[in-house]
Amino acid sequence: MSGRRAHRRGFTLIELLVAISILAIVAVLGWRGLDGIVRARMTLTGQLEQTRGMQLAFAQMQSDCEQLAGAGAGVALLHGRRNLQAENDRLTLVRAVFAENEAAQLQVVSYRIKDGVLTRRESNGTRDLLVLDALWQAALSDSDSSTAAVQLQADVAGMSMRLWDGSGWSAPGSVPAAPAAPGPVGTAPAASSGLEVSLRLQSQQTDLIKIFLLGAV
Repeated sequence: MSGRRAHRRGFTLIELLVAISILAIVAVLGWRGLDGIVRARMTLTGQLEQTRGMQLAFAQMQSDCEQLAGAGAGVALLHGRRNLQAENDRLTLVRAVFAENEAAQLQVVSYRIKDGVLTRRESNGTRDLLVLDALWQAALSDSDSSTAAVQLQADVAGMSMRLWDGSGWSAPGSVPAAPAAPGPVGTAPAASSGLEVSLRLQSQQTDLIKIFLLGAV
């Protein structure tokens, strides 16, 4: 009987404590590894979302630049009015909108960076150049409230641009806004065929650069 009792004895308190300690260490190591994987996945997901947002923003800019009004063969369309004004953190342009079975209309499109957010706003379409003058002035003064601004990308540190004039790149100068009275919205600058846009994200050290053809459509 004594032999059977000795054979059936359980773990001692010390053995249990050692086993629990080992399990606790394994659990802590496993939790740290899992936490590292989750953090890495969250960082990667954030970077992918930023990349996707930038791709969509550049795709929209490309479409607007290709449809730039008054470029190429349509230079007389605006009768000497400006079709593009590029400044740091601001881009304003006039694009032609083509709808099926409808006459082409003109829209003023503006890109702005405010509080780290890149937004795009487009005006209503028009064929009246006097109305276009008013829409252009409203876009330059950020007073256009007819349509809501669409957020394209957050965490943007800044945006800079250069224009291609056929012989080299040059930084566009700030052009004074035209008077509010009816008439041309400004003297048209020398024709440019390309626009380079550099976007700086707050979480990245290098700029994201994209070159667009102006009036390719």
